[in-house]
Amino acid sequence: MSKKTSNKIFTTEREGQLHFFHNFGINLDENDVLIANTDGVYKGNIFEFKPNINNTQQVLFQAIKYCSRLRITGHPVPKNILLVSLNQSKMYIFDSGDYFGEIHEIYYGGASKNNDGFAIKNQPIEIDYSMSIGADKVLKLLKENNYTKIRINEDCIVGWAEKFYRENPTAKKGDFLDDKDGGEIRKPIKFKDYILPFKEKTNIKFKYLMDKLNDNLIKKELGAFFTPPAYAKKSAELVRKAIKLVPKDNDYIILDRCAGTGSLESELSDKELEHTIVSTYEYYEYKVLLERFNGRVRHIIPPTDDNVEFSAGFVANADALSEDFVNNEIIKQYIDNPKCTVILFENPPYAEAGAIQTNEARTVRGASWKKSFIAEKMKNEIKGVAKNDLANLFIWSGFEKYLRYETDSYVLFSPVKYFKSQNLVNKVFKKGFIFNRKYFHAGASALSCVLWNNKDNKQEVFDFEIYDIDDKKTPKQDDDEIIFLNNLKLNKVHNLLSDLYDKRPSSNDEKGITIGYDGKESKDVKIRISPLYNENIIGYLVAQSFSFENPRMLSNLFRTAIYNGNGFYLRSDNYLEKLPLFAAGKYPIEEKWYENGTIFKSSDGGDKYTKDKDFLKSCFIFTCLSRYNKCVSFTGSDKRFYKNELCFDNDTLAIEQLGKFKLNGAERELIKIWESVLTEVKKEAKNMKKYDKKFKYGPYQIEMELNTSDKDENNKIIYDYPTLNGELENLKKKLKAYYAKYITPKLFEYELLK
Repeated sequence: MSKKTSNKIFTTEREGQLHFFHNFGINLDENDVLIANTDGVYKGNIFEFKPNINNTQQVLFQAIKYCSRLRITGHPVPKNILLVSLNQSKMYIFDSGDYFGEIHEIYYGGASKNNDGFAIKNQPIEIDYSMSIGADKVLKLLKENNYTKIRINEDCIVGWAEKFYRENPTAKKGDFLDDKDGGEIRKPIKFKDYILPFKEKTNIKFKYLMDKLNDNLIKKELGAFFTPPAYAKKSAELVRKAIKLVPKDNDYIILDRCAGTGSLESELSDKELEHTIVSTYEYYEYKVLLERFNGRVRHIIPPTDDNVEFSAGFVANADALSEDFVNNEIIKQYIDNPKCTVILFENPPYAEAGAIQTNEARTVRGASWKKSFIAEKMKNEIKGVAKNDLANLFIWSGFEKYLRYETDSYVLFSPVKYFKSQNLVNKVFKKGFIFNRKYFHAGASALSCVLWNNKDNKQEVFDFEIYDIDDKKTPKQDDDEIIFLNNLKLNKVHNLLSDLYDKRPSSNDEKGITIGYDGKESKDVKIRISPLYNENIIGYLVAQSFSFENPRMLSNLFRTAIYNGNGFYLRSDNYLEKLPLFAAGKYPIEEKWYENGTIFKSSDGGDKYTKDKDFLKSCFIFTCLSRYNKCVSFTGSDKRFYKNELCFDNDTLAIEQLGKFKLNGAERELIKIWESVLTEVKKEAKNMKKYDKKFKYGPYQIEMELNTSDKDENNKIIYDYPTLNGELENLKKKLKAYYAKYITPKLFEYELLK
């Protein structure tokens, strides 16, 4: 390596970084170097590059923060910290082990911020790699594969668990966490070069993280979420209201069949715990439960570790859905006692059988709970989708098998659908809270906590209090504070939007084709319908489900039938009155977390909305300008040309219909912006590879096929046609405001949303 090459002057850090990697033979395409937002990790080395290092202490502290981040996210911490001053061709080498304590701290904000005043413990080794002897030393360093072993604690346990299960996909939770025979954290084998043995005898330190530490199989089987302390404390208020309903001279029990590590029970008083019975199905949670509450609660089921019937990571005789558990003698003595009041206090696991697989919802296929004793009993009593939800098995069996008298109660955490749309519970609603599911290690959405009194009652409207959490004091969840937001009236729903489907056949329908969720013709999928073609068919509308779960699949609009057949054909004589169903499904629930899970779609108002011509106009304009409208122009495998008629390009049915409406100022502005979009498309058409002059384009197809882009060296998106992209972004913004003003209020007025 020549001195001349190494003395190249770099104007940006990125330029120098790439030159360094190239010069020393580090291939970024073949090695996972740029991880965890670092400047690079290669074997046992972490890099921090600067065009010029003027303050070694500051740069070292920045690198130490990155080492902390590696530790937390389950990445080995390299032994060598290499600070590279690019324009000086100088490297400063530190041993990360000298900063063991600092690496085990948590740092907030950008790693490059607030780094003044850091003290160096040992002077670094300095290398001038512009000289051959220095370059040779660097090359030797880059062959080293040594690491600083880190301590496993609450900060990093989840990251290392995820790494373990990712690298060992058949491993079980015991292989990682076992507190009897060791497990990986206590007797490292896979991670022996990266972590120190965890010395504590139990896993109680990880009580709030136990659900995140489950291996994938157990996650799917249990579907559990743990209750944050702030919400557990609030729910205890409802337990105390239930205790006040206990008749004078009665004993009472507080029963939690799915206690996990006892998150709910941690907020009960010692006196209340003396009345509490807890159980949990997952073995390592049971072990924590036993350690935390043995001697404090009335009963733990099973009573001791010696009583455990262990099966593949589960406590078989603590399966709340089994017949043996329903008949458990410990519990049954209280259920059979008329002088004992029963209070259920539970956060049941949530999982839907046969649901669409997502990362946010713990959805499960083929889970064993579907064949449980309770599931079989429930099938005989409950019809419809309610029986397909794991949580509902707990809810139904709670009322059916444990609550007997009107003074019995159920304090229950669950998504609201069990009473809002599934009609599973028709009891006296005493009080209810809405909590943010974000703090249950899930996506931000509404989770209800309700005190039900075991007295029959039919109710349509429910009054809730909404509470969020101030998590600025994390990572110690015990310090989180609850925040009251506002009150909410929650209405039941009864009829699906799909009740308004128009399934009329036409005498001249022919065999057609199907498409996929991208709007293009479907390939290599199981087609579940007999697709139709007719010149009067202009679209296919999907408006499934009450809830907004999986909105891009359960609320959609295509040029022709989706392969699974879960919608209906829009024809030239019905599309105008049916487009509000599409508009209802595009309500932006993500803007307020508590709307996600409480606002449902419905047809409870029937077709009265069809009499409102202005509303039909608004939904029509929204649909034709929405990027969620996946109608596209294309030529099918049947050699037919499918023209997008639901867009405001030239010579479409939508253009013809638009001319019949009197537009207000906001609508004229939207059309003007759209015309600017089309102008840009026509202007750049000769440069667009996928532009087809016979196509009629809507926003979706323009965005997917014509508004092309690439990424620069900093991973920033660079659009090929920035003016076109700007007009599309402007259209989105204005359309959103239009929807909020002209569509949203009427969706609620006509009960298309409740």
